[in-house]
Amino acid sequence: MHENAGSPRPADPAAIARRIVERSEALGIAEADLAARAGMAPRYLHHLVEAGPGFDPGGFLRLAAALGTTYRELVEGGADPAPGQRGAAAHPVLVQLSARECWDRIGGHGVGHLALPAGPGPAVFPVNYVVDAGTIAYRTRPDGAAAAEPGSNVSFQVDRIDDRLSRGWSVLISGTAEHVEDPEAVRRLAGHAGAEPWAGGVRPLWVRIRPTRVSGRSVGTR
Repeated sequence: MHENAGSPRPADPAAIARRIVERSEALGIAEADLAARAGMAPRYLHHLVEAGPGFDPGGFLRLAAALGTTYRELVEGGADPAPGQRGAAAHPVLVQLSARECWDRIGGHGVGHLALPAGPGPAVFPVNYVVDAGTIAYRTRPDGAAAAEPGSNVSFQVDRIDDRLSRGWSVLISGTAEHVEDPEAVRRLAGHAGAEPWAGGVRPLWVRIRPTRVSGRSVGTR
């Protein structure tokens, strides 16, 4: 029987160990610091790498996060491919989404792409978001690249792609950015599920996007 092209490659502990060392050296992270970031003792880190990902998948997930990479990149090597590798499905259908359908799709929180005005063209950044009273809010550093200026016009996109079925959807929200300064509003936003940024670090500034236009599309099949 032929191996499924989409199945994961067997893990090679020696190759994984090499990738961990190379990534740590590139980031300037000592072994003890890596173990601490991954929430494990250095001795356990050694055992984990020798045993392979089948021994403790959660431990490898924490290692990948500590190294700023993905589980697949760490275990299998190489970058995750961009979505859309399979091509279009037979008989595709493009459907416009209503505003309610758009909000239903993005849910209460997730990861989207923020587009800010910048020269010579717009700059786009992935950020964690929460939905709060019909607005989008996200956390960043006051001096960070994603810290939109109050009053600036911004766009925010959330999408999902199903490579297996060659279908998906995309929601685009255009609006005006404002900084959230009221302490009670900040506490409420911080209490939302998904409020903790994946990028980590201290990100005390909440930016809210008040929508002026919400649109979306989905691609399916007949």
